Amino acid sequence: MIKQLLRIFITLSVLFILHPGCAAVRGTPDGNEASPEVKKLVKTTQSWDGNRLPAYPEGQPEITILRIRIPAGFQLDTHRHPVINAGMMISGQLTVVTKNGETLHLKAGDPIVEVVNTWHYGVNEGKVPAEIVVFYAGVVDTPITILEPR
Repeated sequence: MIKQLLRIFITLSVLFILHPGCAAVRGTPDGNEASPEVKKLVKTTQSWDGNRLPAYPEGQPEITILRIRIPAGFQLDTHRHPVINAGMMISGQLTVVTKNGETLHLKAGDPIVEVVNTWHYGVNEGKVPAEIVVFYAGVVDTPITILEPR
């Protein structure tokens, strides 16, 4: 199961590197070959709050990738993720707050390994929209986000 998920993540990483719009594939304007640059953003066994990531669930792996745009001044509903997920802020800023008050401030370029099964919300306290791309490592027929009942 873990090997299957790792293969999927590696495949996605290669696809991003080899994307047709990538200068590393097309070369430089002067015709010289460009070398890809790889920068490790995060490698961890813990979510941003320091808790250990849970084991992957059993079942058919299903990867979901979302690009989420959060308007300036907007607060997301309190929710939790029953699956491991990680992302990167593309633009703007976002503050993530857990129910017990732990807080993470993200800005463009920051990676995040999200909390799992922990109630939290995000709020864009900035003056421009925030955009984040998030990868969810779930299984078929299992939600990636559960809203807190009101």
